Amino acid sequence: MARRLVERGVRFVQIYSGGGNFTESWDAHFDLVENHGMHAGETDQPLASLLADLKSRGLLDSTLVIWHGEFGRMPISQRMNGRDHNPYGFTIWMAGGGVKGGAIVGSTDEFGYKAQESRKSVNDFHATVLHLLGLDHERLTYPHNGRQMRLTDVSGTVMREILA
Repeated sequence: MARRLVERGVRFVQIYSGGGNFTESWDAHFDLVENHGMHAGETDQPLASLLADLKSRGLLDSTLVIWHGEFGRMPISQRMNGRDHNPYGFTIWMAGGGVKGGAIVGSTDEFGYKAQESRKSVNDFHATVLHLLGLDHERLTYPHNGRQMRLTDVSGTVMREILA
C-alpha cells in the first residue's frame, strides 16, 4: 500500500508499528527479547519487500525511507528483563532519496550505553532529512514569540557523509 501511495504522488507516507500498550509496542520495559523479536519479525520482511519493490520500479532514488524509534534502549535491565529508554545512543536507518547505501555514522561504547564516535544530534538528523527533502534548514524559519525560529533551533549540521 505504501508503494502504491508513492506511485500516485503522495508526498509523505507513514507506516507505524506498535500500539498503545507494552505488548503491542516496541516500548520493551519488560521482556525485551520477546518484545523486540516479535516486532522485528512483523516488520523485517515487509520493510525489505517495500525497499525491493520501490527499487524495482525506479522509485527508491526519489523516495526517502526512514526507520527509527522514539529512543534507544539501555544496556542494563530496568526491572526484570526489560530496558529503559536511552537518549544517549540509538539507531536510525535511512534508504533511498539521496542517501548513500551502506554508510554508517557513529558508534556507541562497548556496552551500547552512549554514543562515542562521530556523535550526531537530533538537530543534525533533522537538518539532514530537510536537506534530502530539498529544504535548507537554516532558511526554513517561522515566527514564534516575536522572533524567527528554525525547526533545527540554532544548531544542526547536514550529515554530508551519508549523502549519495
